[in-house]
Amino acid sequence: MKKNAFYAQSGGVTSVINATAAALILESKKHKSKIGKVYAGKNGILGALNEELIDTSKESISAIESLKSRPGGVFGSCRVKLKSLEENKKEYKRLVEVFKAHDIGYFFYNGGNDSADTAFKVSQISKKLGYPINCIAIPKTVDNDLAVTDCCPGFGSAAKYIATSTLEASLDVASMSKTSTKVFILEVMGRHAGWMAASSALARKDKNDPPHIILMPEVIFNQKNFISKIKDIVKRDGYCVIVASEGVKNSKGKFLAESDTKDAFGHAQLGGVAPYLSKLITEKLKFKNHWAVSDYLQRSARHIASKTDQLHAEAVGIHAVKYAVKGLNGVMPVIVRGKGKKYSWKIEPAPLSKIANVEKKLPKSFISKDGFNVNSKAISYLKPLIAGEAFPEFKDGIPRISNLKLMLTPKKLKKYIP
Repeated sequence: MKKNAFYAQSGGVTSVINATAAALILESKKHKSKIGKVYAGKNGILGALNEELIDTSKESISAIESLKSRPGGVFGSCRVKLKSLEENKKEYKRLVEVFKAHDIGYFFYNGGNDSADTAFKVSQISKKLGYPINCIAIPKTVDNDLAVTDCCPGFGSAAKYIATSTLEASLDVASMSKTSTKVFILEVMGRHAGWMAASSALARKDKNDPPHIILMPEVIFNQKNFISKIKDIVKRDGYCVIVASEGVKNSKGKFLAESDTKDAFGHAQLGGVAPYLSKLITEKLKFKNHWAVSDYLQRSARHIASKTDQLHAEAVGIHAVKYAVKGLNGVMPVIVRGKGKKYSWKIEPAPLSKIANVEKKLPKSFISKDGFNVNSKAISYLKPLIAGEAFPEFKDGIPRISNLKLMLTPKKLKKYIP
């Protein structure tokens, strides 16, 4: 029996999450006997709770195709983590009400760790609330920390941006180091996993090339060794380039730059590890230094996206639809790396029970003995993920962005009051 579908984007967006959305919408059109309309949630899961459903059938095929080169989350995202059914049954009852009102039988949730947890909870609606729905979580996170999948769509492009930025900034610093800046610090995302920082190593051609120091959450920060390392590198090369994860911790397990506030998911808000390190270097070594925080730039840089990453993003969207129409529920299409020297990959379904609330950190086998670097094993893993270019169309010197109608379908229910 034909049912409509609900798709939502969740958490921090990426430069290729819209490519997943486009692939999913276009693939759904190939299954007209089972899927009617695809509704997109306005601002993620809030779109379902507030009955703000964007009717993607109102968009032209060319407009949907254009999403493949558009960064950000075109339908809007949010940081909302549903509680358990036992803790807040009202939220789930509301979801069922909206799904029933709009004849929705497929739920696609495109996000990271917390989103996988939400999708897993929604997948249990059929059993606990007696409403038939096929729930598929779709991987997306620049942090690359989802379990089971070899890598996460969004990461490859962010890694490419970080490696490129590290290379370019290093050449700048090297040219000024004789009389000016001696140390440059680039802060990248990565609260608990060092994948993003590790990717900066792809900027190197030779072992002594920058980045000279990589700080990762998996390695406890040792101030004495850190200062000594910088001193030796500046003596050897005349300058030092550092790439640091935002989530670097001290021996007490506390973030170097932790503030007293929390984000919407209850995580500690980080205050900036780069300025912290800059102050430390100034106090201990008196070296002139500069720092930068890549922040949203690393996850939105579609102009330098990885072709491999884009292909991954589209593939998980396509397979999500295929799994849903086959009747699968509570699974995620994951990327499986092939064996052999030449990079290959495929998509397979994996149960959300093995993914939700599980964090994949950088393996110890990828980290150098001194803890300030990654090794050849890490490079072999990372290198294929940034391969290939997927340049957007440019107009008047900047990327061309097409606007969508984003028309909301008429509401059928009363306003939701949490």
